[in-house]
Amino acid sequence: MRVTTLPAVSVALIVVAFAVFVAALTSGTLASAQTEDVTYTIKIENLTSGQPFTPPLIAAHTSDTGLFTVGEAASEGVKEIAENGNLETLAAAVAADSAVIAASTGDAAVLPGETATLTIDAPSGSYLSWVSMLICTNDGFVGIDSLALQATGSQTVDKDAYDAGTETNTEDFADIVPPCQDLIGVSSDDDGTGASNPDLAEGGVIGAHAGIQGSDDLTVADHGWTDPVARVTITAEEAPAAVPSTGGAPTSGSTPSWMLLAALGGATLIVLSLSTFAIARRTHR
Repeated sequence: MRVTTLPAVSVALIVVAFAVFVAALTSGTLASAQTEDVTYTIKIENLTSGQPFTPPLIAAHTSDTGLFTVGEAASEGVKEIAENGNLETLAAAVAADSAVIAASTGDAAVLPGETATLTIDAPSGSYLSWVSMLICTNDGFVGIDSLALQATGSQTVDKDAYDAGTETNTEDFADIVPPCQDLIGVSSDDDGTGASNPDLAEGGVIGAHAGIQGSDDLTVADHGWTDPVARVTITAEEAPAAVPSTGGAPTSGSTPSWMLLAALGGATLIVLSLSTFAIARRTHR
């Protein structure tokens, strides 16, 4: 029986072609998986005259998640912020969420007329969400629900107050977090509380806040507001040249033309090598 062998040149061609082909495809896959981050500066301005905000919690994320949705029940994390000014529950949920790209938390209350500034790194086209309690309320808060981040420039949005729908609005200092009295300078004999009262559970959904009615310790003059309660300015500080100039849903990227040509060349070499192999076999028979 005659043993047919493959010429050394053909072997070399096949090895080289296969290596080029695999390298091109791998490079294209890795390149398409990479995204360019933009550094965003987020400025949150308190537009009220009598409603301090808790330190803001912001998150950049994909469209697969968010912090809250108007018309739906508040999560436990949003409830804890809106009722008790407790950021820990939502911060833990954000940290465990694989759809969250980055997050940041302020370190101080935002008093009326003041501005908090935070920075975050995320791809353009991802989404920004934010939550802060209106401190002198039972379960009022302000925030952003999934705002698409632009690649360049600045964007400004004004935000109205929300009611979390989790606690009855008694407007009694006994049912409101203690810092309210110190921050605004209006107090009573009630100490206030940083814990939810099951007897006041409302079981509602997130919606527009009706504002302060002046039915108990809170007064319209001292604690009331006119919407919007906050102005948020988001500025893209760094925009790499490879990032599109407009926002939009994050994409997996496009494969550079040289990679496509390399892949095509590799495929051609494989075909030529296999043809050489076939000819060599016929010649050696």
